[in-house]
Amino acid sequence: MLTEQQIEHFNTQGYLVVEDLLTPEILANVKAEYAAKMDLLYDGWAKAGLVPSATSPMGFWEKLDQCYKGNFDWYQPFDISLPADGIKADTPMHIGPAAFEMVTSNRILDMVECLIGPEITSNPIQHVRIKPPERAVPKSENRAHIVKTDWHQDMGVTLESADETKMVTVWLAITDATVENGCLQVIPGKRDALLPHCSAAGAQVGIRERYLDGQATPTPVKAGGAVVFHPMTPHASLTNISDEYRWSFDLRYNVTGQPTGRDHFPDFVARSRSEPDSALRDWQIWRDMWEETRAHIAGVPHIPQHRWPSDGPFCA
Repeated sequence: MLTEQQIEHFNTQGYLVVEDLLTPEILANVKAEYAAKMDLLYDGWAKAGLVPSATSPMGFWEKLDQCYKGNFDWYQPFDISLPADGIKADTPMHIGPAAFEMVTSNRILDMVECLIGPEITSNPIQHVRIKPPERAVPKSENRAHIVKTDWHQDMGVTLESADETKMVTVWLAITDATVENGCLQVIPGKRDALLPHCSAAGAQVGIRERYLDGQATPTPVKAGGAVVFHPMTPHASLTNISDEYRWSFDLRYNVTGQPTGRDHFPDFVARSRSEPDSALRDWQIWRDMWEETRAHIAGVPHIPQHRWPSDGPFCA
């Protein structure tokens, strides 16, 4: 799937831009699944008086814009994971067949296999990212999946249990990611050390710029492509200065048998060359795993998802 030159670039620079990673069919299925989810949710929100009743030509983006302007939490019902805290028995999330088809796409797994080997687990640190234009974001909003994402390393947003885990992130574009609408930027180079992060009021975990070295490089990518990066590669998003929403997914994969860094969230084997039958094929089992996890977590004390305090010396 990847050439020797691409693998060398990833190993030395810590990232790689790969175009046309998703097939057009999978990309269309994901969009259709989310459009159907939006229609269902929007009707319920309209009945609750949170948004105006839908008019016949309204599509996904028009409805999303109304949800955003309604100033209520439209994001979590679309996410493919649970939030960092406040998990209840009815906390919404989206685990569907098209999302599963995306996560287990052969093209993605072929690429991941080139980087971490043939025993691949789908890591539960995964999210949908639907970023509105920054000019429309209230000053009080600080969640990373909605506003500009601070500099961080993905190993910095796992728990210590995964510090030796071989892992890779696939930042998958569903719409074109451009400099104008807030694509990712990375600081290239091979790194072995975890930089100090700071937890900002529980909303974002980020690295103060004085700890960074190197030149930030934007990584625009077209819909269906991805930015793939090493867990030690510092990255952030640019500000969305466009008038459009930007849609992507964060997907992570690690070597099977190694800690995921979210041991209380469910993972599954996405590919195994040694034991092919161990790979999960049924999206409903994936959904059931998340629903069982939600029911369990809702009844126990809060389980921290980050290692960094908000009052450490590296936060000043």
